[in-house]
Amino acid sequence: MRFTKKDILDIHSLDPGEISLILDTAMGMKEISRRPVKKVPTLRGKTIVLFFQEPSTRTKLSFEIAAKRLSADSVAIAKAGSSMAKGETLIDTVKNLESMRPDVIVMRHASSGAAYQVARRVDCSVINAGDGIHAHPSQALLDMMSVREKKGRIQGLKLAMIGDIAHSRVARSNIIGFSKMGAQVFVCAPQTMIPSGIEALGCTVSSTVEDCVADADVIMMLRIQKERQSDVLFPTEREYACCFGLNKDRLSLAGKDVTIMHPGPMNRGVEIASDVADGKGSMILDQVTNGVALRMALYYLVAGGSRHADTD
Repeated sequence: MRFTKKDILDIHSLDPGEISLILDTAMGMKEISRRPVKKVPTLRGKTIVLFFQEPSTRTKLSFEIAAKRLSADSVAIAKAGSSMAKGETLIDTVKNLESMRPDVIVMRHASSGAAYQVARRVDCSVINAGDGIHAHPSQALLDMMSVREKKGRIQGLKLAMIGDIAHSRVARSNIIGFSKMGAQVFVCAPQTMIPSGIEALGCTVSSTVEDCVADADVIMMLRIQKERQSDVLFPTEREYACCFGLNKDRLSLAGKDVTIMHPGPMNRGVEIASDVADGKGSMILDQVTNGVALRMALYYLVAGGSRHADTD
């Protein structure tokens, strides 16, 4: 299958075949990270701009490492270090970046839809590394990669997702992605953190955490995103942990070989107990490992793969 998309902006625009191609490519890339010399010349001569307008550890660093392992040149720019701090608009900033002829712009922005606006106005590829509460496609793809690697499939699995669904772009992207690939997705959160109509994305809302995790094959915990909340949506963190946190008692209700996931950063003792995060079945650090390979695959497919192959 040939990958033809210029940009990776969301999961909604990817069909199951394209998702499978991305996951297959990422598994091939993972072997590179196990080598003594973790570098191949695949994207030598390509330039990648990391344009992050929000704080990031795992996503930004893995995109940067992924570029280096494919021998691409990467340059990072933050809002505080750009002319946006002086009042320049997002589009003017990006058009100036494009005039320097990068091959890919990886961008994270606080506003939903920002990556779409940029992709419409530049000729280079754009990879959305998170826009507001809307989409985080690379995170959802690495989560699907991790589950498929661990379970051997996605089709027919039960995924329980618990936490701040309303403010989570990870939740939205994963609901769409796992549903497309044949999983059953159940979500649970305080009513103040369940957006109206979320079922339309392909999930079922559970009334209790116990119902949500019952017989689950995969449990994905999400943190409370206080930075996106304008109002107080729950009484205290202690009460939240008591009512919605994942502990060993709730974990015992899940499937025998349940897999525990978290996109990070974790708030230990709030949404997840430490003995669960570090215990049997946890693949939280495996998600981080797979993030590098998955982002290598995205670079390859939009900037160096079959999309640019000579068709003469």
